[in-house]
Amino acid sequence: MKVKTLSRSTTDFTRETKSDIQKLPRNIDPELHPLERAREYKRALNAAKVERMFAKPFLASLSGHIDGIYSMAKNPWDLDSIITGSGDGELRMWSLTNQETVWRAPEAHRGIVKGVCNVPGGESDRFLSVGTDKTVKVWSRSESAVAADGTTPETLATYNGKHAFSGIDHHRHRPMFATSSSLVEVWDVERSEPVANLTWGADTINTVSMNQAEVNVLASCGTDRSIILYDLRTSSPLAKLVMTLSTNAITWNPMEPFV
Repeated sequence: MKVKTLSRSTTDFTRETKSDIQKLPRNIDPELHPLERAREYKRALNAAKVERMFAKPFLASLSGHIDGIYSMAKNPWDLDSIITGSGDGELRMWSLTNQETVWRAPEAHRGIVKGVCNVPGGESDRFLSVGTDKTVKVWSRSESAVAADGTTPETLATYNGKHAFSGIDHHRHRPMFATSSSLVEVWDVERSEPVANLTWGADTINTVSMNQAEVNVLASCGTDRSIILYDLRTSSPLAKLVMTLSTNAITWNPMEPFV
């Protein structure tokens, strides 16, 4: 004959003080808790999100533009500077260390500044800008070109196009750049007209980006949700990909430039 008894200690369910939390019995049998792993995963995910929310990644704000900012470019050869273009045609160069404007062109374009890019090379002090006024302008950020408030510095060169530009990017080695509008145009800095016109079905090209590794490959995204790759050697398109949603911007992976 077997006699089974229940035995437990009062310390397992009795609070030491009145401020302690009530101790509740819990069965740790995994068969009774089939969603335990999913519940713990959800708790860990929420904890990570809350940690990100309170991490305070915001460092500073650069104020000075009157209108909204529609274009921005960083300089890989000068990590302290950044260039921005606003809706009222103003260009500004900022010092991230001092958080102030170091170069300013109040009337750089007659309209929205749609794109800016730096001329590659650590020794070059030039950068380019495009706007809805159908012009491409080359600027110098040297000390002699720093303008006082209310004045616009002189451009080094100006290229006139037939369409309102929406983006620009410069070749890594060669003195040439590409612009986007109703089509992709490739320009030589020594000529006043584009040397190549590239298109493949899109009504308007939102932006353009040149590959920094495969320097003869050019990518663009259009209003028809397409991403198109071009070959500068043959001045012809290579491939086209249609996305599910609209494509507004495109850039190459700096770690794997072929992606």
